[in-house]
Amino acid sequence: MVAAGWGVVAGWWTPRGPITTLQALTAITVSLVVGALAGRCLRSRWAMLATPVIFAVIFEVTRLGTDGPLVDGIRLGGTFGILAFVLGRGLHAVLALLPMILGAAIGAGLARRHHLARPSSHGWGRTGLVTRRITTAVAAVALLALTAGISRPASTDTIRTDTGTPLAGSVAELTSVPIGGHEQAMMIRGDSTNNPVLLFLAGGPGGTELGAMRRHGQALEKDFVVVTWDQRGTGKSYDNLDPTSTLTLQQAVSDTIEVSNYLRGRFGQDKIYLLGQSWGTILGVLAAQQHPELYRAYIGVGQMVDPLETDRVFYRDTLNWARTNNTALVGKLTASGPPPYTDLLDYEPILTNDGQVYPYDHSHNSEGAGGFSTNLFVNEYTLMEQLHAFAGFFDVFAAVYPQLQGIDFRTDAPHLAVPVYLIEGRHEAPGRLGPAQQWFDLLDAPAKQLIMFDTSGHRPLFEQPELFHQLMTETVLAQT
Repeated sequence: MVAAGWGVVAGWWTPRGPITTLQALTAITVSLVVGALAGRCLRSRWAMLATPVIFAVIFEVTRLGTDGPLVDGIRLGGTFGILAFVLGRGLHAVLALLPMILGAAIGAGLARRHHLARPSSHGWGRTGLVTRRITTAVAAVALLALTAGISRPASTDTIRTDTGTPLAGSVAELTSVPIGGHEQAMMIRGDSTNNPVLLFLAGGPGGTELGAMRRHGQALEKDFVVVTWDQRGTGKSYDNLDPTSTLTLQQAVSDTIEVSNYLRGRFGQDKIYLLGQSWGTILGVLAAQQHPELYRAYIGVGQMVDPLETDRVFYRDTLNWARTNNTALVGKLTASGPPPYTDLLDYEPILTNDGQVYPYDHSHNSEGAGGFSTNLFVNEYTLMEQLHAFAGFFDVFAAVYPQLQGIDFRTDAPHLAVPVYLIEGRHEAPGRLGPAQQWFDLLDAPAKQLIMFDTSGHRPLFEQPELFHQLMTETVLAQT
């Protein structure tokens, strides 16, 4: 009964499994206690099996109706399906079921020791007892280590002078602000709060780039107040994912404008700079189009113009590559047909093979081929936020990306009333670069420039950060 009760509570409270540090620690603690109570009541090691099974069944029934790749039916046929299972049910099993099993073992052992005669001191009985105790002790130590790791708080380093003292007038903080009715996280860093504000919009939909900005964007902090925003459902804002029915393109643009106004008010600036990368460029263009009075300039990196055309070019090129290099992939692509897709997992072949379809040398760049995944191990993320970085991408992408299929800035945004700077990598995939160049050519704006970074692909600001900083200061700041 106690396992069933905990299953109901957990399914109602955390239908996607534990997300925050508090939820994870609560899951571990309560599950350990539930397991111990069940083991003591049953006085049998069968509690180690029955208790987690009962909990899992009740939990799954209670959270029926929750949508998303991590909670839908289990599909292990591809990388995305396996990741969805591991990040959803697998992670929850570690945080809830394993402590429950450990608790049941401890509870059953204590109960049997209390009710039965002294255990055999020789032979197989003694050996089995020692083995069980060692296994339980190892599991307990592992659980303590996991708990300690989860408990580590996030932080961002203070900006200091060359002598190590805090720099007067600087800002370095992790904060959350109510935006669109949801708490949304930001990292705000800069040598001086009097410097112009630069709002960065990460890619995805569903990406988080706090780590990338810390590792590759520090030079920008000398000349700007750099604000890296984890959009709703991503990174440090993943716990505000639900309800996914309100994750719309219109709401994302509205949130961008609300964040912009918050920053204008906080730092006393009439206008700020708007920097978008990939999916963030869609938000940036639409926000600047709707409220140009808020922005000094728009900077687009890895500009997206027509997602559907981009995906179809990716599909065509991936299929052509697969015919020579991967016959199994040909069958998968042929079965799914060209985009658009309603199922996230159908996008896997064209999202996960781009490094082979469009290869280039990353060795000269600050950021390697791993992209944002290589930047997760920074103090700005808690362990739970690191574990859920890909979960945020899956859940937000699945909800938002189908809404982008009708966008084409060549017809939807031929005019912008702010200066526009597009930064493209010379190795950018043709499905993105071609439409971006076409949009730039026809775009009417007070000023516009298209700049190519020679060794970069889709992420020039992180691949060549020194050159990007130089561009932002000597060109964008100087001209605006």
